[in-house]
Order: sequence, then C-alpha cells, then structure tokens
Amino acid sequence: MQSFRPTLFVLLLSALLFGSCTGYQKLLKSGDVNKKYEAAIKYYDKGDFFKAGTLLEDLVPLLKGRPEAEKAQFYFANTNFRQRNYTLSAYYFKSFADTYPNSAYTEEASFLQAKSLFRDSPEYELDQTNTYSALETIQEFLNRYPESKFRPEAEGMSQELQKKLENKAYQGAKLYYSLRYYQSAVVALTTFQQQFPASAFNEEAEYLKVSAQYDLARESVEEKQRERYLDVVAFYQHFVDTFPQSRNLKDAERMYTDATAQIAKLKPKDAAAN
Repeated sequence: MQSFRPTLFVLLLSALLFGSCTGYQKLLKSGDVNKKYEAAIKYYDKGDFFKAGTLLEDLVPLLKGRPEAEKAQFYFANTNFRQRNYTLSAYYFKSFADTYPNSAYTEEASFLQAKSLFRDSPEYELDQTNTYSALETIQEFLNRYPESKFRPEAEGMSQELQKKLENKAYQGAKLYYSLRYYQSAVVALTTFQQQFPASAFNEEAEYLKVSAQYDLARESVEEKQRERYLDVVAFYQHFVDTFPQSRNLKDAERMYTDATAQIAKLKPKDAAAN
C-alpha cells in the first residue's frame, strides 16, 4: 500500500496540472472576448506575463473601439518587457503612445519604450546603433516630460549609455596604438578627446598621443622625422600642462628629451634643400 501512495500523489498532481493547462488552452481557443480579457488581467496581476501576453496578443485587435482596448494594449506591451523581449516591448510601447497620446498610461509607456531600448543596448564591443537609438528616445522623453517621476532613472540610463559609447571610442583608439598604427592612433585619440572632453580616460589618452607620435617619428623616413618630433614636443607640453601629476610623466619626459635631441640633429627642410 505504501508503494501505491507516491504513485497516487503523482497521478493527482498530473491531473491538477493537466486541468490547469486545459483551462488555459480552452481560453486560447475561446471566442468569448470578455472572458478572455478577464482571465488575461488576472494572469497579469498574478505576474504570469507569458499567459497574460499570449491572451492579450489575441485580444488587442478584437478590442479596438472598446474601452478595454487601451489597457489591453499597454498591458500587452508590458508583458513583453517583463519577459525581456525588449525589441518587441519597445515597438509596442511606441505603438501605444502613438495610438493613445492623451492616455494616463502614455508617459509610462514612453519611458518604458526608452527603457526597453536601453536594456537592448549591446556590450560596448558590438555595433552601437541600438545605443544611439536609445539615447535619442531617452532625450525625447526628457524633453516631453521634464517633470516626470521617471526623469532621474531616465537620466541615469542616458549617462550609462554615454559611458558605454565613451568606452567604445577610447578602446577603439587604443587598439590602433596596440596594433602599431601610430598615425591612426593619434587621429583617433584626438577625436576621442574632442568628443569626450571630460572623460576619465583623457589623461591616458594624452599620454598615448605622446607615445604614439614618438614611435611614429622614430619609424618615419628621415625627411618626415623632424616635423613629427616637433609634434611630440607639442603633445608633451600639452600633457604636462594638463596632467602635471600624471604617473606617466617620467616616461613622457624621456620621449620629450629624446625628441628634442633628434630635432637638434635633423635639419629643417629648407636648410636641407640649400
């Protein structure tokens, strides 16, 4: 008899689960819009966003013109967000805001559209098209709802995305240096500093410009060396003025000293021509 009890328990549990699934499957096939809508809201309130979303996906087109349509469309968008389907949730939140611009849900929908794009932003190593889209959408939200309760979070998301772009730009510039493409490294580092003048990477970027220009000058043909060593001196002087306490100051000074010595040895182009 004892060996029978576990089997009986499993059978009862299976029957309960099957009955539950059957009820849900019946709802999916049901043509009763009201019953389906009530069930969808109940699933949503319980946090079962998969079942709620599946039912609401069927209901949204059927509820057009009815008072329930607004809530159903917002909830459907949010079921996608809660299931981390961020591309879909961004699309459906935008669709909701466009359809119901004066709804009580519109501000939150616009914010959640921005948050969906934020969550869909890839790691900095990858293409950042989605990141730029997220930043644009966040800014649009901030412009439209300057007093929104969501503003602090939206600003935080914007700052995080800006840091991601900053990191990508710096690592890309640094990669040129690592690959010994010194001229490209100088250009990329300069562009980085122009785009992100307040970046925490700027001290290292300034030092790497000195180092990249110095290595470029050393590896150049003789007729180009003097001009490129002069750039080393200029970069060094700017580095020292901007970051006088840098830990890389001693190494930068070594390159500066050698650059000035090389300049003294190399004749200017006009003098060489004479």
